[in-house]
Amino acid sequence: MANRPIYVAIAVTADGYREILGLWAGDGGEGAKYWQQVLTDLRNRGVKGVLMLVCDGLSALPDAVGNVWPQTVVQRCVVHLIRQSLRYCSRRDWPEVAADLKPVYTAVNEAQAKERLAEFDAKWGHKYGSVAAVWERAWSEFVPFLAFPDVIREVVYTTNSIESLNARYRRAALEFQ
Repeated sequence: MANRPIYVAIAVTADGYREILGLWAGDGGEGAKYWQQVLTDLRNRGVKGVLMLVCDGLSALPDAVGNVWPQTVVQRCVVHLIRQSLRYCSRRDWPEVAADLKPVYTAVNEAQAKERLAEFDAKWGHKYGSVAAVWERAWSEFVPFLAFPDVIREVVYTTNSIESLNARYRRAALEFQ
């Protein structure tokens, strides 16, 4: 039995409904060519445009979406940024580090987010210098959602709805083994 990833595309419509656009069985490759095929398939099945694509940091996905829908804004999943940040920290510091990152992603705008990240780095940089660097490397894909009101931010800051769906699939698959 082979372990194969299943990729899920979920849309949030202008009316606020979530819709599963498709499922793809992957072969483990997450390169630009693969994502280009997936996104082209979606376009060919009727997806006319994508306002914002929220992803977990896959490097090839932003380029592929730019080829299919050039106006799409790519948003990095904030929850994944937090998890990535915590990998550089001692487990005992996780609660405090996570709490100190919250002002960065809840800032009212990009300028305030930069200030909050500098404050975070002033407090933690001597111990966990890599954490601020994680956010700085992802900055252009982190900040787009800051331009939206809180009600929109709540929908687009994370890919957790996909992860929740994946967890349900895993539970179902275990029942059939």
